[in-house]
Amino acid sequence: DGTSFDSWTSSLIIIGYAIPGFLFAILLLVLFAGGSYVKIFPLRGLTSPEFADMSLGRQILDYFWHIALPVLASTISAFATLTLLTKNSFLDEIRKQYVLTARAKGLAEKQVLYGHVFRNAMLIVIAGFPAVFVSVFFGSSLIIETIFSLDGLGRMGFEAAVARDYPVVFGTLFIFSLIGLVIGLISDLMYVWIDPRIDFESRLS
Repeated sequence: DGTSFDSWTSSLIIIGYAIPGFLFAILLLVLFAGGSYVKIFPLRGLTSPEFADMSLGRQILDYFWHIALPVLASTISAFATLTLLTKNSFLDEIRKQYVLTARAKGLAEKQVLYGHVFRNAMLIVIAGFPAVFVSVFFGSSLIIETIFSLDGLGRMGFEAAVARDYPVVFGTLFIFSLIGLVIGLISDLMYVWIDPRIDFESRLS
């Protein structure tokens, strides 16, 4: 809308969209785990050396403490991508004729936004969500897992491919494909939830 808040947030979103996840991972390590500035999070690994001697609650907290930076590095780019997509989608819908018609009928601004604009704008966001999820979490997982010394699926699949361990390679590909299919199924279900006019059964008949 041209305000200073919109300009600053748009600039931050574009920066987050342009910078790859592994650069965020290195930056987070230097700032919050390397000791050069602030040492809040661990430098590497999934658990602490004394993990086996901890109580269940401490183990859960320790695990989340170790994965905080890797998850943040992976999700910053995805958050920026989805935010940019959502903003552009809403701006495109707000400029359409049916929004002017709804306002001319005397509907409140909340009714216009959530009753009309939200439904149509979110369809575009949901359509792009599976691609964003797969590209961010699987595309940069290998580099981020290597930076944080994590034994994840991306790193395991890469090492298996180098060692020509084909059963492990096909196993990781199967898991990645299964997750992608589940995300696609969830997005299709959200289509119907947001806009009940969409009926997949009628298209099949």
